[in-house]
Amino acid sequence: MRSPIRIAQIGLGPLGQMLTPYLAKRSGIEIVSAVDIDPSKTGRDLGEVSQCDQPLGIAITDDLDRGLTDADLAVVTTVSELQRIAPTLKEIIDQGVNIVSTCEELSYPWTTQPELSATIDTWAKEREVSVLGTGINPGFLMDFLPTAATGVCHTVQSIRIERIQDASARRLPFQQKIGAGLTVEEFQNLVAQKKIRHVGLTESMHMIAARLGWQLD
Repeated sequence: MRSPIRIAQIGLGPLGQMLTPYLAKRSGIEIVSAVDIDPSKTGRDLGEVSQCDQPLGIAITDDLDRGLTDADLAVVTTVSELQRIAPTLKEIIDQGVNIVSTCEELSYPWTTQPELSATIDTWAKEREVSVLGTGINPGFLMDFLPTAATGVCHTVQSIRIERIQDASARRLPFQQKIGAGLTVEEFQNLVAQKKIRHVGLTESMHMIAARLGWQLD
């Protein structure tokens, strides 16, 4: 019988808290540690902080090195931008721990941030670990799924993907990310500054193009 994959959960904001019950109930996985920089969470039980129906017997720490000690894999749910998450990835890689992250820009950064992508790739190869950025989107709905659907097609000349959702039921950081609650003028100003955007959309586009062998203008 195979030993369970030992998980260090890094980042316990709304998304990380939502993910904990799924990891806790998944066979073949054992959560061995949890890390978050929020002082109000330090020392508290992971199950209590997250959306679990019972304590998990895992005290949250703010010490990343300590949290990685017994882990095979770090599940990182912290930020969306590759530049911001890169130092954390480096620290985890240096410990010889594999990574799966919900960082949208990590899903397919080769075209948008080639130099940093190559750097992270070199770090991972030197330590012989894997680094994967994935999630529902990007990682499945608007890239992997439509690409897989082309497998039944003789030729593909174009792909159109449309996503509509009710953001009122989503977590607060997501609502803030898309500009909920702003005036029209505030929203347009932030769009012009590229501070409001669909993070990961560009990566999904390039992922599809790469899989289909398309050269984009």
